[in-house]
Amino acid sequence: MAVAPPRPKDLPLNALRAFEAAARLGGFAAAAAELGVSPGAVTAHLKALEAALGAKLFARGPRGVELTALGARALPGFVAAFDALGGAVQVLRAEAAPQVVHIATLPAVAQLWLSPRLPALRAAAPEISISVTAMEAPPNLKRAPYDLSLFYGGQGEVLVEDEIFPICAPHLAARLRAPEDLRGETCLTDASWSGDWALWATAAGLTDFVPRGPVFSLYALAVEEAAGGAGILIGHGALVAGHLARGALVAPFGSRLRLPGGLRLWSARALRRGSAAQRVADFLRG
Repeated sequence: MAVAPPRPKDLPLNALRAFEAAARLGGFAAAAAELGVSPGAVTAHLKALEAALGAKLFARGPRGVELTALGARALPGFVAAFDALGGAVQVLRAEAAPQVVHIATLPAVAQLWLSPRLPALRAAAPEISISVTAMEAPPNLKRAPYDLSLFYGGQGEVLVEDEIFPICAPHLAARLRAPEDLRGETCLTDASWSGDWALWATAAGLTDFVPRGPVFSLYALAVEEAAGGAGILIGHGALVAGHLARGALVAPFGSRLRLPGGLRLWSARALRRGSAAQRVADFLRG
């Protein structure tokens, strides 16, 4: 009678996922943020994985962790495997809920660019359910459960070019004749685009200009404050077009600066023709 050795135990999937994320992102904290767990959980997973393997995957030091030679050799295969798994999950989600489209985008884009378009989209395709998640950085669409992303720069096709220029309420614009007049005015700044003033001022020939005024963590709030007369803000053309069209905001100077990147639409997978995600993408293209 043949005697078979015991079947080797499979390595735990969560531990393998923790290894792949930590190795790809270069740290346990970044992996924990991506996976939605604590850094301690990632550490525990990796210790258990190394114990099961009987080999080290990371070298721990005072400056953090580094991949061992074994970990570095294994990483590409795991990245490809989890990308493939993420793609398969996306296909499964799309097939299970074919009329639901999940969009990830910047808060400012969600509030100022996408939101005004949603009523027309619902009217054009009432059978499609749109879910919008606002976040500060693009997700990894190969893994995250989103069909489309809308962000400035990065991957994807450009829907709208990005032009920046000062904007303010009409009564403030009345006393602004040239960029030099901005000195001494209250200038509003968005924390995420804190470099906008320096970029525009340099292009406009306004040397040594330092904006003085409040800083906002929400661009949409900064836009509303500008419309209310709180000060001058650097506007992103696509995001303030509605306010400009209504006359709530005006651009006191003709100088505009086009930035590289633009507002981009991207999907990590090929969208099936006639699918809900493809129809939404076509609508956003205008």
